[in-house]
Amino acid sequence: MSVSQLLPLILLLPLIGAFINGTIGKSLSKVVVGTIATGVMAISFVLALMAFMSVQHGEPVTVHLFTMIKTSSFSLNARLFADNLSMWMTLIVTGVGTLIHLFSMGYMKHDAGYYKFFTYLNLFIFAMLTLVLGSNYFMLFFGWEGVGICSYLLIGFWYQDFKNTLAARKAFIMNRIGDLGLLIGLFLILGKFGTLEYGEVAKAVMTEGFEISEMLIFGITICLFIGATGKSAQIPLFTWLPDAMAGPTPVSALIHAATMVTAGIFLTVRSNYLFELEGAHLTKDIMLYIGLATSIVAAFIAMRQNDIKKVLAYSTVSQLGMLFVALGMGAYTAAMFHVTTHAFFKALLFLGSGSVIHAMSDEQDIRKMGGLRKKIPITHITFLIGTLAISGIPLLSGFYSKDEIIGHAFESHKFVYFALMFSSALTAIYMFRLYFVTFFGTFRGTHEQEHHLHEAPASMTLPLVILAILSVVGGLLNLPGVFLHSGTHWLSHHYAHNVAGMAVGEHGDPNTTLMLMVAAGAMAVIIAIITYIVYVKKNSIPKEDAQVKGWEKASAMKLYFDEIYDFLFVKPILWLSEKGAHYFEGAFLHRGVVSIGKVIGKSGDLVRKIQTGRTDNYILWMVFGIIGLIVYYIIYSKN
Repeated sequence: MSVSQLLPLILLLPLIGAFINGTIGKSLSKVVVGTIATGVMAISFVLALMAFMSVQHGEPVTVHLFTMIKTSSFSLNARLFADNLSMWMTLIVTGVGTLIHLFSMGYMKHDAGYYKFFTYLNLFIFAMLTLVLGSNYFMLFFGWEGVGICSYLLIGFWYQDFKNTLAARKAFIMNRIGDLGLLIGLFLILGKFGTLEYGEVAKAVMTEGFEISEMLIFGITICLFIGATGKSAQIPLFTWLPDAMAGPTPVSALIHAATMVTAGIFLTVRSNYLFELEGAHLTKDIMLYIGLATSIVAAFIAMRQNDIKKVLAYSTVSQLGMLFVALGMGAYTAAMFHVTTHAFFKALLFLGSGSVIHAMSDEQDIRKMGGLRKKIPITHITFLIGTLAISGIPLLSGFYSKDEIIGHAFESHKFVYFALMFSSALTAIYMFRLYFVTFFGTFRGTHEQEHHLHEAPASMTLPLVILAILSVVGGLLNLPGVFLHSGTHWLSHHYAHNVAGMAVGEHGDPNTTLMLMVAAGAMAVIIAIITYIVYVKKNSIPKEDAQVKGWEKASAMKLYFDEIYDFLFVKPILWLSEKGAHYFEGAFLHRGVVSIGKVIGKSGDLVRKIQTGRTDNYILWMVFGIIGLIVYYIIYSKN
C-alpha cells in the first residue's frame, strides 16, 4: 500500500474502534471490547511503521481528504501530511498507545465503565493523530481541542468522586487559557501569510528576500508558545498536570508519556522555521528561561511528594521544562530525541506505578508500601529500569537524551548547563527515593493489603517488559559520536531529512562530550548510592505531613502554587459570581427595573389627567394645536 492509502487508515482505525465500543460496547463482553480497542491500535501502529519506512528517505506526502472552506482568496483543507517528524510522532503515539491499551485490559477489568473507558482512549488517540498528521495549523488546532475534551473525559472518568471532577475541570480551564494564545497566533499567521498550510508558510518564510516585522513575528511565536505552555504544562499553567492523576493510571501514562503533553513540543518543532526568524529570538529566550524555571521548580516539588503518581507527575513537568530549554536553544532534534526516550521510560514508570497500586489494593502513598520487590518481581525490575533511565544512569536511554540537551547548554549557555545539572540531580534524588521507599525495607501497609499482594496479570506485565527494553536500548537511536566513528546521531539526521526548516546542529567536540557524559553519569551514580544509604541502610521513612518543616514543607505543599492561584483567581471569581452577581441583581437590575416602572407609572398618571372625557376640553386643546400650527407656518414662511 502507498503512503497516501496508509495515512487515512492510520487515522481512522482508532475512530472506528471508538465508534464500535461507543455504540454497542455495552452489550459486548469486556474481552471483546478490550480486544477491539487494542487491536485497532496495533494495526494502526503497523501501518504507521510501513508509512514511516516509505517516507524516511523520500519526499513528504500530502493526502487531500476534503475542502472545508473555499473562497476566491482563501481555502481551508482537511489534509494529512507525512514527513519524518509527523511519522515519528505517529509511531510514538500508536506504539506506546497500543501498550497502554493492552495494560488497561487488565487494569480496568473490574470497572463498570469498561467500554466507555476504551471508547475515550481510542478517541484520545484519534485526536492526537489528527494533531500530528494534519497538514496545516487548523488540523493541528482541531486535534489540539480534541485531546483537550478527551482528557477532560478521562481525568474525570471516576466522576462519582467530586475531587476527580474538579481535577478534570481544572485541566480543561487551564488548557483553554493556553488555547486562546494559540488561536490568536493562528489568526496572526493567517493574516500575514493568507494560509495555514505548513508547507506554504515554510516556503514563504524560507524564500530569499522574505520580510516580516520583528514585532509581528514575536507576536506569532509568543502566542504559539503560550499555547504550548498550556498543553505542555509550563509555568504558570502547569498545576493542572499533577491534578490529572485523578484519572485511572493508564490515562496518566497516556497523557504524560506519549500524547497530550508532547503536543506543545510538536507545535514548536513543527514551526521551527518561524522560531528561527530574527524577531523570535526574544520568544526563544523566554521559552528557555521559563522551561528552566519549570524544570527546577517541579523537581523541587517532587522531592517531598508521597503519592507515587504525584511524584511521577511532577517529574513529567520537570522533564517538559528541560525540553523547552532545548527548544529555546534551537536544539530541536535533541528535544525530539528526549521526547522519544521520555515516552519509553515515563510510560514504563506510570504503568509500573499502576501495577504497584493494583497490587496494593488502590493504595498510592509510598509511606504505606515497602518491601515490594519480592512480592511483585517483574514490576520491581521494570520499575528499576525506568528509574535508572530517567535518572541518567549511564548506558540507558535517558542518559543519552539528557546529555544531548545538557551538551547544547554547555556549548552556548554555561549558566543553563549548571542549572540543568542541578535539575538532573534533583530528578535522581526523588526518583531513587521513590524506588527505595516503595520496593525496599519492610512492608508498612495493612495486613489485608499484604495478604492480597500479587504480581499483575500478563496483559499488564508484558507492556512493562517491552517498555523496559525500549528504555534500555532507546539511546541507540541517537548515539553520540564519542562511541562510534560513523552512523551516529541517526535520529538527528533522520529528523532533518525532509522536515521544513530543520537542520542538524553542530555536535560538540568528542572529548568535551565524553567529559560531560562522565560528569553526568558519575553524579547520577553517586546520588543513587547516597539515596540507597539513607533509605535502605538507615531505613529512613518519609515523614508524616504534620512533621515536615522548612524547605520540606514548601516542597510537600507544592510551593503553595494552588493556594496562590486560589487566592488570586478562584476566590475573586467566586466572589463575583456569588456576591457580585447578587449585588448587581439586587442593587442594579431589581432597583433599576422597579424605578423605571415607577417613572412610567407616574408618567401615566400625568397623561391620564389630560384624558378627562369632556368634549369642551378636547375642543380647547384642538384650538391650541391649530394656533400652534398657524404660528409655526408663519415663522417658517418668513425664513
